[in-house]
Parts: sequence; structure tokens; C-alpha cells
Amino acid sequence: MTLSRNINILIAEDDEDDILLIQKAFEKCLPRENIVCVTDGELLLQYLRREDPYTNTQAYPDPDIILLDLNMPRKDGKAALEEIKRHENFKKIPVIIFTTSTLKNDIDTTYSLGGNSFITKPGNFEELVKVTQEINAYWAKTVLLPGEN
Repeated sequence: MTLSRNINILIAEDDEDDILLIQKAFEKCLPRENIVCVTDGELLLQYLRREDPYTNTQAYPDPDIILLDLNMPRKDGKAALEEIKRHENFKKIPVIIFTTSTLKNDIDTTYSLGGNSFITKPGNFEELVKVTQEINAYWAKTVLLPGEN
């Protein structure tokens, strides 16, 4: 069975240039309203907990997947991932680590904490578009997500 649906992606990324590039790359396969960005781990958790300013569920839909950078201020990606996977309401949300790191320790740690994928950010926009299309194809057209049957 091949699925076809728009997924809501919550991106946690602190670099403004990376945010713009990731959004533009995803816009090749997803409507803009399906992509929401936050700039650190604290804001990511506020979003998931529906704390101000993220109380409006139309403007801030529940994410189907989270794209999580590791190196962010206030609360880094590893700490945010650990908290997400400990929380009963959030632990089923697939989390894709999307970072510049290629360190074995980062890879091992994030999988140990419950990360679902580890992707190193591509070095150019064309490769970024390919990666976002692959993410969309897999998570929106191939796998069943929590709550679906």
C-alpha cells in the first residue's frame, strides 16, 4: 500500500540560514503551512506542551515528525530528545536528528535516547532538496505513523 498525505514537520534549528534553506527545500514537496520552526530545545518543548505562544493548534499543528539539530542554545538536541522520549504524550513522535555532526558518539547517543534517524546535513542546496524529498517520501508515503491504522 502506498500512502500519500501531507505531514506536519516541526524543525528545531538555531541557524537562521539553515532554517531558510531547509524550508525552501521542503517547499519542493510540502505546503509551507506544514512546516514550523523553533530555534532551540526549550522552544521545541514549549511547542509540544502547547505553552504560550504555541497554544493555537491551527497555526501550530501537532507534528508528525520532528527534525532536530543537536547544537542549539538553551537546551541542545540531545537534552530535548531525551525529554521528548521520556514524555508519555511525545515519545511516539518520530525524531530525525538533522545535524552537521558525523561523530560516532553523537550517532550512538541519539539512537540510545530514542532517535529514529540520524542524517548529516548536506553541504549544498541540491543535496538538501534530495534529502528533504527522501524524508517526505519515507515519512509521508511509506510508513504508518503513530495513531494511523
